[in-house]
Amino acid sequence: MRWNRFWTLGLGTLFTCTFFIQAKNTPVSEKQGKPIRTIVIDAGHGGEDPGAKGSYSTEKEVTLAVALKLGKLLEENMPDVKVVYTRKTDRYDNPRVKAQIANDAKGELFVSIHCNSAAKVARQVGTKAVVRKKGKKKITTHVPVYAYYPNPAKGTETYIWATSKNNAKMESLKQNSVIVLDADSEESRALMDDTDPTTFILLNTLRNAYFDQSLRLSTLIEDEFTRVGRISRGARQRNEKGIWVLSATAMPSVLVELGFISNPEEEDYLNSNSGQMELATGIYKAIKRYRDELDKFTNNRNQPANEASTATGAPSAYHKAGKNGKNNSKQPDYAVQLLITDKLYKPGASIFKKLPGNIERTSIVKNRKKLNKYTWGHFPSEQIASTALKKARKSGFKDALVVNK
Repeated sequence: MRWNRFWTLGLGTLFTCTFFIQAKNTPVSEKQGKPIRTIVIDAGHGGEDPGAKGSYSTEKEVTLAVALKLGKLLEENMPDVKVVYTRKTDRYDNPRVKAQIANDAKGELFVSIHCNSAAKVARQVGTKAVVRKKGKKKITTHVPVYAYYPNPAKGTETYIWATSKNNAKMESLKQNSVIVLDADSEESRALMDDTDPTTFILLNTLRNAYFDQSLRLSTLIEDEFTRVGRISRGARQRNEKGIWVLSATAMPSVLVELGFISNPEEEDYLNSNSGQMELATGIYKAIKRYRDELDKFTNNRNQPANEASTATGAPSAYHKAGKNGKNNSKQPDYAVQLLITDKLYKPGASIFKKLPGNIERTSIVKNRKKLNKYTWGHFPSEQIASTALKKARKSGFKDALVVNK
């Protein structure tokens, strides 16, 4: 089953405050391999949409150049990661198309690249006489004369979606639940029941975890820019209107402002090959640090203790086989224990009808008595299993509890 993404997100909500301060605590991945397998790179604007304009260049040109350089760095140094581009040529796609590209690719990271701009600064340089007629009279007045200069604003910024757009992010998760969840998993569909309050809890957990991860990556990107001498304006939220593409992608997502193309000095830097390479390298290093932290947390996490009771039989036919008729060798860590009884229930028994998916029976010995333990589901994190636990108890299993697989 495709539960990988949930494990990556499961512990994210525990670290919200810590992410503002330090780098070492991050969410984890269920697989022992690399937790990030697909990265989506979005070169902002394109085609008939030039984006911000400098004195001789446009945003769409700079963003594409940096996006391609970043993609090449990822492809060369992370061969196990699939890199998906929203565009590789001077083409325009509206934000909805870009978000759909990212969601269809089942991306686990979305990086949108842009350039900033600031309006020119007006300064009064004198006055001029203006003659106006008022009836038969001519009246001379002096009006100010302004000269316009490039705005001195400069520096990098990395945005995450605004908290005011939390509902929009949750809606994108809901709309893409077939992608976020395993589409073939009955357990997944059960947890995504719109009429069940646990669905809201699950989506809220995912959204908060995505927020934490996005915040972490945005901080690392700005940190890397600072290391090479760029002026960082910080990791930010655009609360007044949000950034649509960030709230529409069902994954951790950031938008990087490389600098102010309206500033002549930064425009030259943004158009130089060395500047573009430095920026792409900074983003790449931040992604690498982010992924390395996920790996470290995954590899060092405590393994769940084995259950004390002695299992005397293999799982029964309640447990579905994996592809090609074989059980998957890598099993998720958690399940919901429904009950332990001396009764033997057949597959599809009415007692389990409200819990679609895998019901597993294991024979155990307790106090020299042979019993049957029934568990539901395969969940990659305790937090996700806890959501399933609420549904199990609501379905009549009042003594249900979360157990390690």
